[in-house]
Amino acid sequence: MSASTTPSARPAVTEREAREVAEAAREQHWRKPSFAKELFLGRFRLDLIHPHPLPSDEASQRGEEFLAKLRDFVETKVDAALIEREARIPDEVIDGLKELGAFGMKIDTKYGGLGLTQVYYNKALSLAGSASPAIGVLLSAHQSIGVPQPLKLFGTQEQKERFLPRCARTDISAFLLTEPDVGSDPARLATSAVPDGDDYVLDGVKLWTTNGVVADLLVVMARVPKSEGHKGGITAFVVETNAPGVTVENRNAFMGLRGIENGVTRFHQVRVPAANRVGEEGQGLKIALTTLNTGRLSLPASCVAAGKLCLKIAREWSAAREQWGKPIAHHEAVGSKISFIAATTFALEAVTDLASQMADEDRNDIRIEGALAKLYASEMAWLVADELVQIRGGRGFETAESLRARGERGVPAEQLLRDLRINRIFEGSTEIMHLLIAREAVDAHLSVAGDLIDPEKSLGDKAKAGANAGVFYAKWLPKLVAGPGQLPATYSEFKHEVDLSGHLRYVERTARKLARSTFYGMSRWQGRMESKQGFLGRIVDIGAELFAMSAACVRAELLRGQGDHGREAYQLADIFCRQSRIRIEELFNRLWTNTDDLDRKVVKGVLSGTYEWLERGIVDPSGEGPWIADATPGPSQKENVHRPIR
Repeated sequence: MSASTTPSARPAVTEREAREVAEAAREQHWRKPSFAKELFLGRFRLDLIHPHPLPSDEASQRGEEFLAKLRDFVETKVDAALIEREARIPDEVIDGLKELGAFGMKIDTKYGGLGLTQVYYNKALSLAGSASPAIGVLLSAHQSIGVPQPLKLFGTQEQKERFLPRCARTDISAFLLTEPDVGSDPARLATSAVPDGDDYVLDGVKLWTTNGVVADLLVVMARVPKSEGHKGGITAFVVETNAPGVTVENRNAFMGLRGIENGVTRFHQVRVPAANRVGEEGQGLKIALTTLNTGRLSLPASCVAAGKLCLKIAREWSAAREQWGKPIAHHEAVGSKISFIAATTFALEAVTDLASQMADEDRNDIRIEGALAKLYASEMAWLVADELVQIRGGRGFETAESLRARGERGVPAEQLLRDLRINRIFEGSTEIMHLLIAREAVDAHLSVAGDLIDPEKSLGDKAKAGANAGVFYAKWLPKLVAGPGQLPATYSEFKHEVDLSGHLRYVERTARKLARSTFYGMSRWQGRMESKQGFLGRIVDIGAELFAMSAACVRAELLRGQGDHGREAYQLADIFCRQSRIRIEELFNRLWTNTDDLDRKVVKGVLSGTYEWLERGIVDPSGEGPWIADATPGPSQKENVHRPIR
């Protein structure tokens, strides 16, 4: 096919076709055990996470040595206020991070990287992100989802030898999937890669390209048209940013993370060697999803850092600030917020470290654990920061720069809130994470009964599925009636000065209740289950709380065994579990008592204009322009704002 061939228009995709594309990209089989998958099936497999897995001594030593160097660097070379004020990380800071090896933390030593484990990589991201969240994003976008991770998982040996040494020391990379009109629905991806001899010719526009403004190398997802000798489909490519036809058209600005280099990138007739294709044609979406399984763990790391900073600020401020004759910390209304911040921060670190160590060990399938960690951390960290702003009062709403200007400590509480907000959207919004996790959580049910609720299956297929489902449920349902959680002596190794054994028994009982509730939902709605997003979201949120409770208890026992603040860890785990149990009971109540049906009716009314009268009495300050920018392929009409850092 000639390179001059006009790229195809955005594909017209039905809802079913979109689901089929997503389904084809997900991992179809469970080759390794999964703690979270078992939890959703009503089986509390504590043995998969306890005793808490640990990194090797060699990995710990290497990681601690790098953390010491990184701490010295961010304490002496990073001016967080400057980055926030100028909305840019100084070039000399980025150069210093390169010299330190921070861009190669996850890259194997044989390619010039540091070869850190996921655990220590996340600790480093937390440390760097506490100094400046923009730096944490720069580093994680480069190696969690940028060129290094897809090549590690799917690259050829030649590709690894060619690109990884560059990524470890000199080059910055970015991951380009989203388009102006394509977010979490990749079936509508319009960027094309047309085969032409030994090359592909790339055309299209990518939006929200984190690191894209300064990147040297890009991982680009594009659609290869099906043709003779070409399977076609969404495919991944490594693209040099300085290649002719690549234009960074805009550097985007946001409410938070003001120092990130996020842009809009246009490709016009960009020739990419076939040798730069990662994996096979049609594997692009699978590569993206597999990369995100562990790549998502960088977001919980940033949330842990934010939680720790919120706790430190809350502790110091609440002891210094007095109201009505005593420090505000001793007023119950404030004290409950401090307790929530402390307990939740402990749990967030427990979830992140556990999921990271499970990723390092590679003896568990962590696709659900990684997604749960991202979902839970992003939601809870936002609540933690919001509570800190409330504790700080008017000072929480005031910028750090303004506080400093009038002689007070420059506490960036409002910046924490702004910076954390994107985590509920980045790398899969909360709503998409609910659906993704729910799909994996009900995988066992769909495997045996999926054909039963598929309207396009024949009567013969449905009969066969019914027989298989009958066998599965005859064995599975009786196991949900009783279990170790009903025996008072179970998990006694978690009973010391503070008793956590009761919380683990609660997790076991509640996992079975959760599985029963999922089955009831499937029985009630059958094929309509996938449209019950409110129900599925609550099912997932309950599972997330149970995972967090389990991680908190296991971490507390680990710290007790190590003699590392074990008593205090047990106290934090206990209060976290008590708070979590209240949230879980509320979620169970809302499974069946909610306004979901009424909400749908109101939405129809809003969209049809029934309630348009409610909008009267205001002016809309929004500027003119389309809701979604035109992304028609073609040559760029804008100045290239690409800014490589050398």
